[in-house]
Amino acid sequence: MVIFSFFIRTFAPPKKELMTLHDLINSVDSEQYSDNQLYQKLCNTKPDYGYLRRINIKEENGKLIITNTHIGSLGDILTYVIDVAPELNISKVQLLDAILQEMSKGGFSEQEESAFWNDFDNLQKAKIIR
Repeated sequence: MVIFSFFIRTFAPPKKELMTLHDLINSVDSEQYSDNQLYQKLCNTKPDYGYLRRINIKEENGKLIITNTHIGSLGDILTYVIDVAPELNISKVQLLDAILQEMSKGGFSEQEESAFWNDFDNLQKAKIIR
């Protein structure tokens, strides 16, 4: 038994530091985000229990891909652990900027967002799709 525990302590990979979105928000300079409404709303939201979900961040074709920021209430999302791909070298500020951008518009431009909602509200198209 002693040999086994020695083996685990000696050869086990180092533990990854777990950071939730709430932790990330509290670790950056709040003055930098004083004009960001979503940041202010997240700061004033009480973290809920949440689920065992993760905000996944990876890079693909030179672009950050962020997933799981639209699942659950804001209180739930604050408790999600941020899982950054190991090959990414990104600062906390860059990470928070990317997450806030994804949460606010989902990466859509103004024109794409407008076109989506126009199509969504178009009842004639909705009948055709059904």
